Amino acid sequence: MTLMDATTAKVPLRERVNLRMVVFVAAMLMLVGYPVYLGLESTLTGGIRQQGEYALVDLKAMSTFPFDSTNGTIEDVPDKWRALDGKKVILYGEMWQPQAAAGKLGNFELVYSIANCCFSGPPQIQHFVHSKVVPGKTVNYYNGLVKVTGTLRVNVKKSGGQVASVYQLDVEDVEQD
Repeated sequence: MTLMDATTAKVPLRERVNLRMVVFVAAMLMLVGYPVYLGLESTLTGGIRQQGEYALVDLKAMSTFPFDSTNGTIEDVPDKWRALDGKKVILYGEMWQPQAAAGKLGNFELVYSIANCCFSGPPQIQHFVHSKVVPGKTVNYYNGLVKVTGTLRVNVKKSGGQVASVYQLDVEDVEQD
């Protein structure tokens, strides 16, 4: 054995790894792994997962496709979103209603994020889900993320020569998330 071999003896793994290192590696995996998981889940499920009688729909995925707000038709809405017409859905997003009176609403717009929806330009009509509470009922207005359940309608409605809405929701319930 040479002098070099004696001084470079390998230290066992259990002596090279400590608790701080394990915590650091776990934290890094969470910071990188969780966003990767969310992206993969959305890609693999197509933004739609079944949860009992409801379809859990990714509102951001449902709204990110090109659509002409003047000449758009139902055929311009991707098939997988048109297939949700008449289905019971769960959507997570933010409520927008500038004329909310006393915190009780009969209708509102639902968007995946008021602050982040439109980085690529002005808001598009397909970013908003026109939400109308079922007759005889109102819901509370909440700031921030909400869980909305109801029946989704996919129907291009026009008003004054422009598309007024692509998605409409008959709201059964709103819960603060």
